[in-house]
Amino acid sequence: MARVVVDVMLKPEILDPQGQAVQRALPRLGFEGIGDVRQGKRFELEVDGPVDEAALARIHEMAETFLANTVIEDFTVKVEEQSK
Repeated sequence: MARVVVDVMLKPEILDPQGQAVQRALPRLGFEGIGDVRQGKRFELEVDGPVDEAALARIHEMAETFLANTVIEDFTVKVEEQSK
């Protein structure tokens, strides 16, 4: 079994109001020195069987069509761990 992580973030040119709200709150909470905050989503997928090129292609397709809105979001797919 393996874990594949899909991270989804707003594209840099898209306004991130949630990230801005967090950024504004940080100094009030005593956390200084943070210049920018962007908020995203993380999906951890437990994959049955080996994570080969075909499995990664299928996960990439899933991310592109279901997990991310590719008009406004970018995503990355990476294998985090693989047990034997």
